[in-house]
Amino acid sequence: MTDVALNPAQAAKARNREQAQARLKKRYRAEARFRFYGRAAIVLALAFLVVLLGRIGLQGYSTFVDYRIEVPVQVDADRVDMADLAGSNFNLMAADSVLAMLGETDDAYGEASSEMMEILSSEVGYLVLDRLREDPSLVGQTITVEAPMKANASLYYKGQIERATEAGARPLSDRQLDWLDELKARGLVKGGFNWTFLSSSDSTEPEQAGVLGAVVGSAMMLLVTALLAAPIGVLAATYLEEFAPKNRWTDLIEVNINNLAAVPSIIYGLLGLAVFINWLAVPRSSPLLGGLVLALMSLPTIIIATRSALKAVPPSIREAALAVGASRTQTVFHHVLPLAMPGMLTGTILSLAHALGETAPLLMIGMVSFVPGVPETFTSAATVLPVQIFIWENASERAFHERTAAAIIVLLVFMVIMNLAAVLLRRRFERRW
Repeated sequence: MTDVALNPAQAAKARNREQAQARLKKRYRAEARFRFYGRAAIVLALAFLVVLLGRIGLQGYSTFVDYRIEVPVQVDADRVDMADLAGSNFNLMAADSVLAMLGETDDAYGEASSEMMEILSSEVGYLVLDRLREDPSLVGQTITVEAPMKANASLYYKGQIERATEAGARPLSDRQLDWLDELKARGLVKGGFNWTFLSSSDSTEPEQAGVLGAVVGSAMMLLVTALLAAPIGVLAATYLEEFAPKNRWTDLIEVNINNLAAVPSIIYGLLGLAVFINWLAVPRSSPLLGGLVLALMSLPTIIIATRSALKAVPPSIREAALAVGASRTQTVFHHVLPLAMPGMLTGTILSLAHALGETAPLLMIGMVSFVPGVPETFTSAATVLPVQIFIWENASERAFHERTAAAIIVLLVFMVIMNLAAVLLRRRFERRW
């Protein structure tokens, strides 16, 4: 039995059907490849994120572990000048007391005491000084104080300094390592959560350095930024979108606003240096100055986000309000703005979160200086988290590097909270049409 021969019309239809099926299979393969590339891109992005956060976490988590020692300091009356308590070397007395606890005595050149002071924080001396100022009768007695270990000693307890390393390649000698092992074996050194990192400000001693001053400075600076940028940006966007006539001048303004959003942040630092410092004499390195500079930088983003939110409101809302007799101003402020609130709040908060992470403009206005205290006013000298991270990363001591990662963790938590607030506010005010 033989196949029936197809006429030319049937053959053409068959070829078209085969070509269509081939094209369909090709389209399906292209779609499958696109899905694969998309999933691979997501996996790759998540992998980079995990590596980044994992590296920061592994380097910075140890900062939140603190090792402290109880030191019974024998205050020798012969070595204390009551007329000048601050001039007495209480750190040396503390070192001699710990040596006595270990059954050792100092040599003629004081090398043992010097090495002991290198593993005891200088905070010991300040604590003893404070106790004596409160009660001078304690001179000649033993004062027990609790203070953190020196940064290198803490790194040894955390396993970041190893005894197996050659003596010339590590900051602690064999004798100091023996003392540290003995102190921990006797239960005199105990580990715990490092509250000092969260409750103190910057210091030249890593074990005493914290982020409180930087967190307060960042909060004060963001408050100034929000109070200036949010209302000005929202009102400017409202005028441009709802009231301004459409002509070449408004087109020019819109183009410049979009361009300003793409200007490198360091340019705003130069602008702040020229205008706010040299011309208006705003105090250098203050939250007020930082807030003014970041407000300028945030304005274009807030204006663009607010205009997008206003455009998303259906025209029927405006038409209905005008139809029942509302004025243009009443329509915008009573109906359009409340409905655009989710997008406006989201854009504003995300813009402030972006400003929180800026470093370059703040370096240009002098916020790179060492500030050991917490700012008391908006014109006081202050530092902020990004600058604090920059300063610590450039420090020579190894212990500051783990504090750099810990400060990054604090900054990320700060920014996650702000982004979470943006999401919650958007859901709270969001309306579906």
